[in-house]
Amino acid sequence: MTFEGVYSVLPTPFSTDGAVDEASLRRVVKMFLDAGVNGLTALGVTGEVARLDDAERAHVLDVVLDEVAGRVPVVAGTTADGTRTCISYSRHARVAGAAAVMVSPPRMVKLNSDAVVRHYAALAEAVDIEIVVQDYPPISGYAMEPWLLARIAREIPKARTIKLEDPPTPFKTSRILEQLGSDKARDVKVRIFGGLGGVFLLEELLAGATGAMTGFAFPEILVRIVSLFTARKIDEAADLFYRTVPLMRFEFQEGIGMAIRKEVLHRRGALASPATRPPAARLDDATRQALDRVLEWVKPEMQVVTRG
Repeated sequence: MTFEGVYSVLPTPFSTDGAVDEASLRRVVKMFLDAGVNGLTALGVTGEVARLDDAERAHVLDVVLDEVAGRVPVVAGTTADGTRTCISYSRHARVAGAAAVMVSPPRMVKLNSDAVVRHYAALAEAVDIEIVVQDYPPISGYAMEPWLLARIAREIPKARTIKLEDPPTPFKTSRILEQLGSDKARDVKVRIFGGLGGVFLLEELLAGATGAMTGFAFPEILVRIVSLFTARKIDEAADLFYRTVPLMRFEFQEGIGMAIRKEVLHRRGALASPATRPPAARLDDATRQALDRVLEWVKPEMQVVTRG
């Protein structure tokens, strides 16, 4: 598989009574595939994975893999507080057909760098699958410095794909690449994805990132930006990015971003309901009005991209 381009992190659709909405999940997968994404990520943080029980986790992954039908790689989130549980989730994902797993450090008191490395090493030893190392302190409670991410890449060959979500992500991207580039004897090549809804995508690409692994209700915009950048049309990529980043910024609001994203996907016809699971936030009228304004502002750019 190729870890580059745009990997869209899927939402988990719910019906108004709170049940997993399989039909909407299949529609959103199809929408993202039609947008030209290079891969999909299921059971991520913005997929409300923490609000799913184990049976629902398995069902969501099975539905995604069935709908994708091998057209693009699927990454499964398997983060857990215990190494044993993480291995169990990852083994299930491997058997189900996932191409890789995405894992944050386990949340624990006085977590240190050696414990983090041991966690990823044990997972790599136990499961024959690629590992996306997710650097997202709000979930793990632990910020991984560039030197630690470089160490993991050096010591664990299966863990050489990194998803950065701890700003400043462009700076961390360049620092990781600098540290690994200075160790030419080891020939360690990493793939670095930006997250955070795409709000730093252009700067991450300029710093050496391979693409974006994130949720955003208009994945075709991210695909177009990365495609233009890869084709060395940097000014065109920058122009599109700066014209559409207000929507990325608005959608990626901490605490309410998932509700906004689901509202947009509902308006686009992918989700039957924009429902989130409690205690997740719901949109109020003021936020909906602000969303209307930003969507109107970026409408010309979205129309051009979606037609293209």
